[in-house]
Amino acid sequence: MSAPVSTIPAGSEVIRRSADYHPSIWGDHFLSYTSNDQLLVKDDISRHEKLKQEVTSMLKGCPKVPETLEMIDAIQRLGIQYHFETQIDEILRNMMDEILCLDDDDLYLISLKFRLLRQHGYNMIPCDVFDKFKDENGKFKDSIVNDVRGMLSLYETTHLRTHGEEILDQALGFTIAHLQTMSTQLSSPFGDQIKHALKQPFHKGLPRLEARSYFHFYELNASCNKILLSFAKLDFNLLQKQHQKELGDITRWWKELDFAKTVSFARDRVVECYFWTLGVYFEPQYAVARSIVTKVIAITSVLDDIYDVYATPPELDLFTAAIDRWDINVMDEFPEYMQLVYKSLIDIYSEIEERVLNQGTAYRLSYAKEAMKKQVRAYFEESKWFQQKHIPTMEEYMVVALVSSGYPLLATTSLVGMADTDNVTKNTFDWLNSEPNKIVRASSTIARLMDDIVSHKVEQKRGDAASSIECYMKQYNCTEEETVDEFKERVISAWKDINGEFIHYSNSGSDSDSVPMAVLMRILNLARVMDVLYKDEDCYTNSGGVLKDFVSSLLVQPI
Repeated sequence: MSAPVSTIPAGSEVIRRSADYHPSIWGDHFLSYTSNDQLLVKDDISRHEKLKQEVTSMLKGCPKVPETLEMIDAIQRLGIQYHFETQIDEILRNMMDEILCLDDDDLYLISLKFRLLRQHGYNMIPCDVFDKFKDENGKFKDSIVNDVRGMLSLYETTHLRTHGEEILDQALGFTIAHLQTMSTQLSSPFGDQIKHALKQPFHKGLPRLEARSYFHFYELNASCNKILLSFAKLDFNLLQKQHQKELGDITRWWKELDFAKTVSFARDRVVECYFWTLGVYFEPQYAVARSIVTKVIAITSVLDDIYDVYATPPELDLFTAAIDRWDINVMDEFPEYMQLVYKSLIDIYSEIEERVLNQGTAYRLSYAKEAMKKQVRAYFEESKWFQQKHIPTMEEYMVVALVSSGYPLLATTSLVGMADTDNVTKNTFDWLNSEPNKIVRASSTIARLMDDIVSHKVEQKRGDAASSIECYMKQYNCTEEETVDEFKERVISAWKDINGEFIHYSNSGSDSDSVPMAVLMRILNLARVMDVLYKDEDCYTNSGGVLKDFVSSLLVQPI
């Protein structure tokens, strides 16, 4: 028999805070995409298949290694790699000896092959291959500055560096300094491409967004492959129709919950939640997984606002205990707004249960629920710090804040709806939740610190609990500027962790140590979403700026 849950003291005055979040900027816009007008056109599907076969033939028939690598790079940048994963991996493995022997005096080709191999999990080329481009004083030669294509290629390569690769650290600073000058001197499209790369490195960008930008650069390139470009554009538009339909269904679900009215204090961001999920996986086979993750992000966002801003301590005591027990029978003891949220939470996981039962992966439900319980416990701990006006040490803060960042929850949830064909097993979930899991911790660190850097001033003005910024400043007697600089270095270090772990697990050489590429990509993509959305501001909370443009480019405007 369940233990009784404490009730909220009667007769006490309820004082609530407000964050005054702006309403949804999209309203009912995406409801129209649930209509039959969004069905794919048969002629487009037929043309798509024909072009895909042509691209496959060209990829297999490239006569020389440099042309093959350039085509693989173009396929990646145009967002269509998911069609050719098997072929590309087979080509890289079969041509490995030729790739490694490729001209080591060409900065562009060396950088390209280094980056492509690392992106596919192969650490076959040591970073000292770039030593030949340095002078006797250990600095990069001025002569390579004139190789604009090589400089841009080297810059993109540096973002895949791991710990201890000082030459790539040095190369990053060197290329940034010179590319910034070049971006103002070169005409379009190359000058614009450099500006874009400096703002958003390819490795840290979202594939769909990067493809949308690259279409313009690629079609103006003298080496543009017209068949490849036509296939990529058609593929983008066809896939966009599927995404619009999915978002239309999710918008209808959200509207039926009536959260915008009942929990009006919370951020109404279901479209932005879907965009977040689209950053984790955009491929057509992940429709079920996208639905699950989007709904979990949406409800978690509401929970965050309940714990962070709106609820009273007695309400949170009650609510946290109920979620920990996962007991629908105590719902009547909640205030009205909590009843709706709690029932919606339970319903979402009931839907997850039905889906995993249908696909024969029922074991995943327990991992999904436990991840949500941990999330709520972290929110509760932070709410107690706020009530007690407690500023924890950084060590104390990060133990909780890495969980409250939401990324351990999302890493776990992102695997729940994936098919067995992606080699996701119970062992995968055990690995993901093992301590310490360095790649998950690194992704969570990026999420937490980037969020705190751009949002802490607004949160402190509002009177929220101390963020990592305040904790670090107090503990080490530092200025805000010094603290932000330190955290930016930690984010850089976390990216090196991700790159190193990605290489280790994707090609470890040991069956017991290897992790499916499809799983590693989810964690990498979660970090990419943070880099895109929290680079300069909290784009999720303030969704009317650059994020509006991102959503429009992927989910409204066809190519």
